[in-house]
Amino acid sequence: MNPILKQMPYSFDTDRLTIRGPLPGDGVRVRTAVLESQAALKPWMPWAVEIPSEESYEIRVREGELNYLGRKDFWLLLFLKDSDTLIGSSGLHNANWDVPSFEIGYWLHSSHTGHGYITEAVNGICQFAFHHLEAQRLLIRCDSENERSAAVARRCGFMFEGTHRHDSRDHLSNALASTHYFSKLPP
Repeated sequence: MNPILKQMPYSFDTDRLTIRGPLPGDGVRVRTAVLESQAALKPWMPWAVEIPSEESYEIRVREGELNYLGRKDFWLLLFLKDSDTLIGSSGLHNANWDVPSFEIGYWLHSSHTGHGYITEAVNGICQFAFHHLEAQRLLIRCDSENERSAAVARRCGFMFEGTHRHDSRDHLSNALASTHYFSKLPP
């Protein structure tokens, strides 16, 4: 089936979160959350080194909406349930519809870490992917030094597949870096 024909919700809830695709007007709040969390994000996220303008973020969220509707990429924003408080972002990226498989990425606003929100979000996104996208494989990859991200993958039942040693360069120091790979298959 052509992915454009798949019926799927644009938002869904977990116990404490509303998870939804980006909408016009979200640019300022996403940029603000990134700015407020920049120190924690910068070591792991190359896009957090220099923060674009509000207009650039608004363009990005509108493109994100189009990509979601076109079934090309599923950028997801994380909100505290029953509020408009943005606490982070995740998504299903690098879609391979032949399998189908997707890569899950995530980050959380610094003031909301340590409460299990990202674990809850990833578990909810896995259910969404298996149910609505009929995913047969989900992938999480992270820098081998990013212990917190690897811990999320493990808590969410992803299997550690291995480490690609010296497969990239650190975006801050240009030193060789290694990447951990985790996968999860449908229940």
